Amino acid sequence: MKEDFRSIEFAPGKVLSIETGRIAKQADGSVVVKMGDTMVLCTAVSAKEPKPGQDFFPLTVDHKESFSAAGRFPGGFMKREGRSNEKEILSSRLIDRTLRPLFPKGYYNDTQIITSVISSDDEHDGDVLGGVGASTALHLSDIPFDGPMAEVRVGRVNGEFIINPTVSELKESDIDMVVGGSADSILMMEGEMDVISEKDMLEAIKAAHEAIKKLCAFQEELREELGKPKREFVAPAVDEELEAKVKGLAEAKIKEIVNIGLGKEEYNEKIKEAKDQAIEKLEEEFADDEDASDKLSEAKKILGTIEKTELRNMILEKERRIDGRTPVDIRDIWTQVGYIPRAHGSSIFTRGETQALVSATLGTRRDEQSVDTLFDQEAKTFYLHYNFPPYSVGEAGFLRGPGRREIGHGHLAERALKMQMPTFEEFGYVVRVISDITESNGSSSMASVCGGSMALMDAGVPLKAPVAGIAMGMIVGEDKTVVLSDIRGEEDFMGDMDFKTAGPAEGITACQMDMKVQGISFEIIEKALEQAHQGRMHILGEMAKTISSPRENISQYAPQFLKMEIDGSDIGAVIGPGGKVIQTLQKETGTEILIEEDSNGKGQVTISANDLSKAEEAKNRIKMIVGHLEEGATYKGVVKSIKDFGAFIEIAPGKDGLLHISEIDHKRVEKVGDYMSLGDEVEVKLLKIEHGGKLRLSKKALIERED
Repeated sequence: MKEDFRSIEFAPGKVLSIETGRIAKQADGSVVVKMGDTMVLCTAVSAKEPKPGQDFFPLTVDHKESFSAAGRFPGGFMKREGRSNEKEILSSRLIDRTLRPLFPKGYYNDTQIITSVISSDDEHDGDVLGGVGASTALHLSDIPFDGPMAEVRVGRVNGEFIINPTVSELKESDIDMVVGGSADSILMMEGEMDVISEKDMLEAIKAAHEAIKKLCAFQEELREELGKPKREFVAPAVDEELEAKVKGLAEAKIKEIVNIGLGKEEYNEKIKEAKDQAIEKLEEEFADDEDASDKLSEAKKILGTIEKTELRNMILEKERRIDGRTPVDIRDIWTQVGYIPRAHGSSIFTRGETQALVSATLGTRRDEQSVDTLFDQEAKTFYLHYNFPPYSVGEAGFLRGPGRREIGHGHLAERALKMQMPTFEEFGYVVRVISDITESNGSSSMASVCGGSMALMDAGVPLKAPVAGIAMGMIVGEDKTVVLSDIRGEEDFMGDMDFKTAGPAEGITACQMDMKVQGISFEIIEKALEQAHQGRMHILGEMAKTISSPRENISQYAPQFLKMEIDGSDIGAVIGPGGKVIQTLQKETGTEILIEEDSNGKGQVTISANDLSKAEEAKNRIKMIVGHLEEGATYKGVVKSIKDFGAFIEIAPGKDGLLHISEIDHKRVEKVGDYMSLGDEVEVKLLKIEHGGKLRLSKKALIERED
């Protein structure tokens, strides 16, 4: 590959540069993409031959962000980057989902894309640059690739769309959406929005595509001058004789099953039975054939293709779906809240054969989720975790940590709900939502959105509005396209699009779209958006039958907290030397105390406990520490020393008062030690705060006098 360096202004004020032929020359293709001082090294390598028996495309995309790119050290003991963090995984998925439809059908060679952020200026995110670089590396290489493609981020500030907004600009933007596509159409999009209309979203996609077209044209220019000749690739030919034989054995039966209108379990059983019968007959026929194993393997693929074709034909010709629904019908929905007694909020959301069991947990500031990435170091006070156990699809499997799919689905659901969450300053709780998928047959991420919204309202979280989500599909025929609402698993597998939108009734807060064919027109996107809006409104109506607004009170099992403000000069006294005072206070009152100094130099104190009376006790003791003692008030103190004339009682950390011998009892007291010992807890009344801060205490003032 020749060494070269080119630049393009692909949007107003946005310049992207691509360097080739200098770095990683042994890769099949490599480029360095630069915008500002952010640089991303992108490499592409693909095996020359597929592995024997390979029947799927093994594409791997890894986006890596080294902390050294920003002149920082990674956190943790090892001080080196380890497994991919969530940001890297999500960025990898963005690139993977846009590239995947652009490889030739039948190309099964191991292919790896690595995009490495080698420099970061804290303003230009390397994720979309990695998408452009990955496409360019492939396009300039000899790897078979039907590109190019490009990815851009679109934002909107003061009503004006901005392509590839900086991190600073994104803070003022009501849209943060990544769009990937070819020069002809859109292939992928994902993002979050502050409740925008379907019309505004469509305009944002169109604005993004204008920049994408320029970046694709730029790559074509580079290919003409610098590209390598492409490897010869011919898709494996279909054995027409075997195909005809398999169709004769199973096509009519599969078509009959597809057209009955069945649930997932019954449908799968009947389809499996039909396929098994066909394979059994072929096994008998090929018993003496030395190529029997290969032929049977090919026959199974043909059976899958027959099923997919019949499902698609039924939808295109009859606009009737596998379970009897029309394209716009939503599956039956039933919901419940308060299912888990000790959870602070919980829900069950069931739509057809997809079910999410969701819980919401309220915590204190100590429960924040730490974040340490190149572009984000702020701890999260709201987060959602998505789990997909194997039993949800009737399978047995290992329970390991979340994979890329689980992280992606959870992130999408979190984005959808995040826009309707109160700020920490408004609500004061850290909130964690867990969505456990207990049954799955299509769109479990959108079930997590719906169930998450209901669990949050059940927990008393003041959501701005309930949120629902829906997954749309699409079947493309030669002269007809059908958009499907609320797709189930089989429709996702054999369809051409998976388009998810979520939000309240007023608009969209999150979206995600993947294409399995090369592109989609804006007319189809517009139709899908409108159909999704209708479906979302229906789902919100069904949810409202169970719960439509946040509960007035939070759970009795949630932490209770009080807030108070102290002078900045008093923070040290409350914390004490080495934290001794605050640690003792927390231990003795059974509370958690967090002190933060605000911009005005005041100490903002948050006291949390599982019992409000404990928080009140801690608050009173903090008042005493900072000098907020009230004459006439009653305090519980500890005997610190005993003298002949009385005892010194500590009624607050560092606040001792004198309990004179004459104030111990109404009758004459001869010896203080007859009434108390060192370390005893004594309830006393503060009689007076004398000049110089001396405290006069009384015990007899709390004892009823006997006549």
